[in-house]
Amino acid sequence: MKKFWKEILILTIQLFLFYIVPLFVGQTDIMGMILLLIIGTFILSLIISSISKEKVKYFYPLIVSILFIPSIFIYYNGSALIHIVWYFVDSLIGLVIGTIIYKLTNK
Repeated sequence: MKKFWKEILILTIQLFLFYIVPLFVGQTDIMGMILLLIIGTFILSLIISSISKEKVKYFYPLIVSILFIPSIFIYYNGSALIHIVWYFVDSLIGLVIGTIIYKLTNK
């Protein structure tokens, strides 16, 4: 477990974004919050791919998508299910860019 502390920390921050941030956002600010979550997910996936040397980081896009599913039923409605795809694609792009940065800086 100590081996994956970086990954666990990033996933904890991601959970904070999905479950705590929406508590402080009003109904009119929903689109701004979605944008904040997408940007946050992208940045966190960049960070995890840049600092993690473990192979488990490649599961990050899938884990993020799965973690978002309960928040749909807590804060949103069924029409927000499409955001699962956006979070998967967003974190996958961030992971690829972060991996490229990691490879370039560690040559």
